This record gives sequence, C-alpha cells and structure tokens, in this order.
Amino acid sequence: MTISDAQSRAARALIGWSREDLANASNVSLRTIVDFERAAREPHAATLAALRLALEAAGVVFIAENGEGPGVRLKRK
Repeated sequence: MTISDAQSRAARALIGWSREDLANASNVSLRTIVDFERAAREPHAATLAALRLALEAAGVVFIAENGEGPGVRLKRK
C-alpha cells in the first residue's frame, strides 16, 4: 500500500512530528517531503516506502481505502 500526501500530514500530526523529524527518521530529504505533502510531486516508490516505514515505526497504522477513504490511526498500546 502506498501512502498519500494527506496520510503523511495526518500521521505526523498524530505523533507530533515536524517535517524535519520525518526527514531525519526516514533519511528522505526535507524538500522531497515538503513537495510531496504539498502535492507538488509524487516521490519514487522507494521514497514512499521509507516514509511509511519511519511513520509505522513511530506508532502509526495506515488504513487502506475501504469505501470510506484511506486514513491513519495510532497503534494500540
């Protein structure tokens, strides 16, 4: 599953991360994250995977399109 720009923004908000925090955790450039979250460009699949893995490691669960639209939530502790 790939993630959307809106899911990235929402995931960061859930865990209180800045774009800089995500850049550091994912080893993806800040400019790439800014452009992605502004829907200015679509990153490569490997870049999206790195973003997703970093956010999941921080406790985010990505919810696939299920008729209600894709989303995010926090892992149950």
